[in-house]
Amino acid sequence: MNYEIDFLPVGNGDKSGDAICLRWQEDEKYKVMVIDGGTKESGEKIVEHILKYYGTKTVDYVLNTHPDQDHASGLSVVLEKLTVKELWIHRPWNHTKVIIDYFEDGRITENSLKERLEKSFKYVKPLEDIANEKGITIKEPYQGKQIGIFEVLSPSKNWYLHELIPDFSKTPKQKVESISTESDSLIERVINWIAETFDKETLKTDGTTSSDNESSVILYTKINEKGILLSGDAGSRALNKAHEYKNNLSDNLGFIQVPHHGSRNNVNPDILDKILGDKGQKNENKTAFISAGKESSTHPRQSVVNAFIRRGCKVVQTKGTSKRHRNGTPDREGWSTAEPLEFKKKFQE
Repeated sequence: MNYEIDFLPVGNGDKSGDAICLRWQEDEKYKVMVIDGGTKESGEKIVEHILKYYGTKTVDYVLNTHPDQDHASGLSVVLEKLTVKELWIHRPWNHTKVIIDYFEDGRITENSLKERLEKSFKYVKPLEDIANEKGITIKEPYQGKQIGIFEVLSPSKNWYLHELIPDFSKTPKQKVESISTESDSLIERVINWIAETFDKETLKTDGTTSSDNESSVILYTKINEKGILLSGDAGSRALNKAHEYKNNLSDNLGFIQVPHHGSRNNVNPDILDKILGDKGQKNENKTAFISAGKESSTHPRQSVVNAFIRRGCKVVQTKGTSKRHRNGTPDREGWSTAEPLEFKKKFQE
């Protein structure tokens, strides 16, 4: 099966986001999918990219992994300007009856909770509105669902509604103490000099990821006997649940999206060993892509890059440019082979 996965740059500054276009061949025809849309500017670039390189105005599947602006905002442009067949988004405002008891405000009603969720998910709700206006089918991406050739590994519907949504920063205050005690941005402000070797790893085991990011849709498929894993901003909790659901992820994994732009709070040695295999692999038999802002000083973290390299990955980052992973699709004029990141023994974190 011929396929290609394109990671487009998001923004021009320090902020990192995701804008991914991909297509695969089925019965002499290609299926097209967009995963996250970055900013509105990124959405315009996605439209241009699909028209120019895929030669079509039709997108079979549009998926928003989670409701952050730098992942959801640009998808409104895609929905408006291209012909989309299916939109996959989480819509917690349609499940208020299930989750209302988790919030501490005793005066809250199902209708008021619905309104508050619709308002707080301000980059996702408009996607639903556009889809309804244009007659686009809307589905929710929960564990076990099939989106084209991709299977959703996380989140499960039960975990999303009963644990993650009540703990979101975007939802009303819940009755119990939040699971996520620190935000990624606060943790990542600490900068130290780090020394590693190929055998010595400093990647921490106690990094915390917000429930907002843990809700990211994790996708998996196998093409030509090689596994492809796309992870959005998911953290170790979600990755472990994905692995529990499909515990043979490491078998012939060929391509992986590094979670959350290479943040050191989203992965740990244990989950990387489960997904990528043990440390010390010398042969680069896997490819790992990172969406990172052009001027970002925190994405990707070198300890994360090193961790993927020592587990057999060739690591590539966007940093203001588009990157493509492909098999069997045509060459593109002006596109060249990406230069992988190097393993570093000493670096600042």
